Amino acid sequence: MRYYPINLDIRNRNCLVIGGGGVGTRKAVALLACGARVTVVSPEVSQRLADLAGSRVLVLVQRSYREEDLKTMFLVIGATDDEKLNRRVHRDAEKRGILCNIADRPEICNFILPSVVRRGDLTISISTSGRSPALAKKLRKELELTYGEEYSLLLHLMGAIRRKLLKETHAPEAHKPLFEQLVDSDLPALIREDRRADIDRLLHEVLGQGFTYETLIKESDPSAT
Repeated sequence: MRYYPINLDIRNRNCLVIGGGGVGTRKAVALLACGARVTVVSPEVSQRLADLAGSRVLVLVQRSYREEDLKTMFLVIGATDDEKLNRRVHRDAEKRGILCNIADRPEICNFILPSVVRRGDLTISISTSGRSPALAKKLRKELELTYGEEYSLLLHLMGAIRRKLLKETHAPEAHKPLFEQLVDSDLPALIREDRRADIDRLLHEVLGQGFTYETLIKESDPSAT
């Protein structure tokens, strides 16, 4: 199977999770983290889901799945241990043209979920096309060691630099070598070690006057300093 890789914007989209156990809970929480409007349908649910529903973070329907639950849904995830029910969810979703993922059953999914490393706005996805989740997990752990939390701050910094440069009069193409110098430098290590004086020196060497780490980070994310 050759999948088409895509990053999906699900902010304010209606997303349905069938199943309220451990897997369903993880799927629901992941959808919420990306801004989805989440509904969980399951006769029994975890305490975490019950708490989220009590806080009105998601909608909880404590009963068995019905096909009409798919009405208005953009995406559905089946996360039950009932193979017959999972296949029924898949068939119903296919009829309605809804994005459907069945946990651990790539053969009845029209999309699969990669293993993911997140560092703020940086998302690194690893997929084995469903052939070896164990290998995907191993690669994810290796990437987590390579790309630490400093990359979240690095992205904030680069975004702030980009916005500041775009306010200048020269063509955006002129910015490319500047960004290449920064990403090829030891900037991630300097951020990780919080060596702000060295960061400011590097910014001055590459970009000139008016670029300081603290000011740029504060402009990009006031909570980051």
